[in-house]
Amino acid sequence: MSVDRFVEDAGLFYARLGLSRTAGRVMGRLLTAESGSADAPELAEALAVAKSSMSIALRQLEQAGMVERFRVHGARRDHYRLAEDVFARAFRAKMAEFEGFRALAEQGLDAVGDDPARRRRLELMRDMYAFMMDRFPRLLDEWDDLKDAR
Repeated sequence: MSVDRFVEDAGLFYARLGLSRTAGRVMGRLLTAESGSADAPELAEALAVAKSSMSIALRQLEQAGMVERFRVHGARRDHYRLAEDVFARAFRAKMAEFEGFRALAEQGLDAVGDDPARRRRLELMRDMYAFMMDRFPRLLDEWDDLKDAR
């Protein structure tokens, strides 16, 4: 597989997760860049997109905490790189949604009363998210230990 194919596949993958395809392609490009960073014009040229599209994609990634903007000493342009431990950070951010799903299931349980079939579905939803809320922090702690040992 070529790097270009990987970058395109990353664009499609991240688009399925809710980012723009261009933002996903930026992620793929930064993951495979020799230096690990690039400025916006370099990225726009490499990905053959308009500067305005690149600006929007970089803003989206920066606001999501996935990329960091920095300035190379003596350079006139900002550069972008993946945020430190970007994937664990993204996972932690997604974990915050688990409480919302659990609370929604509780609301549903209040709404359906004693109906066993409907309660079973909502209890399964609530219990699964409660389980995830309990277990995932420990997994991330294990990941931090493993990562630090590398």
